[in-house]
Amino acid sequence: MNDTPPPSFYGPPGNEQEPTTPLGPLPNSPVATRERKPRGRTGFAVAVVTASLLVGGGAGIGGAAAYDAWNSDSTTSTSTTPTRTSQVVDQGTAPAEAGSVQDVAANVLPSVVKIAVTTSSSAASGSGIILSEDGTVLTNNHVVDTAGQDGKISVSFSDGTRADATVLGTDPLTDTAVIKAEGVSGLTPATIGKSDNLAVGQGVVAIGSPFGLDATVTSGIVSALARPVNVGTDSDGNSTTYPAIQTDAAINPGNSGGPLVDMTGSVVGINSSIRTASSGSQEEAGSIGLGFAIPIDEVMPIVDQMIKGETPTHARLGIQVTDASNPQSQQPGQLGGQEGQTPTDDVGARIEKITDGSTAADAGLEAGDVITKVDSALVDSADDLVATVRSYRPGDKVTVTYTRDGKASTAELTLDSDSTASSS
Repeated sequence: MNDTPPPSFYGPPGNEQEPTTPLGPLPNSPVATRERKPRGRTGFAVAVVTASLLVGGGAGIGGAAAYDAWNSDSTTSTSTTPTRTSQVVDQGTAPAEAGSVQDVAANVLPSVVKIAVTTSSSAASGSGIILSEDGTVLTNNHVVDTAGQDGKISVSFSDGTRADATVLGTDPLTDTAVIKAEGVSGLTPATIGKSDNLAVGQGVVAIGSPFGLDATVTSGIVSALARPVNVGTDSDGNSTTYPAIQTDAAINPGNSGGPLVDMTGSVVGINSSIRTASSGSQEEAGSIGLGFAIPIDEVMPIVDQMIKGETPTHARLGIQVTDASNPQSQQPGQLGGQEGQTPTDDVGARIEKITDGSTAADAGLEAGDVITKVDSALVDSADDLVATVRSYRPGDKVTVTYTRDGKASTAELTLDSDSTASSS
């Protein structure tokens, strides 16, 4: 679908609801940092945050104690009792319970890296996931694309060591990229899980370098699944839309490219974008408990292609669509409704144009049809359809449910590949 999205996650242009934005790359943080000496592969070099503390001079317990001492009744006999003080003990390190956040963090941290991107005019950072002992790293495309042709990419590992890296492949449509750290060995690859096994309410952990704070661990739950998230378009006008894992684990700029893992420590998603609290703020967006990760199942075939040096391919129907509920809410350049059309109560993705010879054309779909379902997945909007189709691979067979003149019909078709076409 050559579907250009509205600028906000929800609603048409002009809607004042906040947008969903990719998380990086993160510009140089104003937070003061200093490196510590590595202590083996137990954690990243940490960042130290300088903060001022508000001290209440005569208030609180100290003030109350002074008042009692200075204003005691001199005619009342008192006895002095020994002052009790806190004991100092060495309680040792608390053992990590299997399946706890502590246990997950201990297992996953060695497989997470900080990625720094520098050019002649800028510097930024993000996160990445180690895929191989010799330095193959998965991250977001938007983390490394600012490097361009002349920028430098470096990777920091959990033991404090660093290495330069080169790009093996990028895929703007899924916002993924694979880089290779040079001259390294013996790294700890992450365990790749299955995002299809996730359930709403399940515990998850996010790990990365938010605002440049290396090895940061946050936890939460899966808030929703298959949430269509649209974060922009590529140079050909194809939307970067994916069926996201929504989570309330704190995700911030700099977390981009880091893993979202389940409580077994297996990677189930790539942290990529957040819902922002204000679309007009000039300050860097922060977590409001609405973070989104790319499901790992959908991108691993594409990751494999990039590792092999192949051009990533994606499933396509060969159509351009708009929201059925509001044909006029399209950005310039999209094939929206005609002048004079008004919003309807319809849900689904309305076909505006069909590519000749595409699988959709061969299956008998026509412009004006409204697609409401792909297999068992309901389609409420154009973004829904794009995200759903992107979860398949070229050559997969699907059943498309659509309405034409108020009558529901189905079509069986085999998904095309975008390897020879720019639209999907």
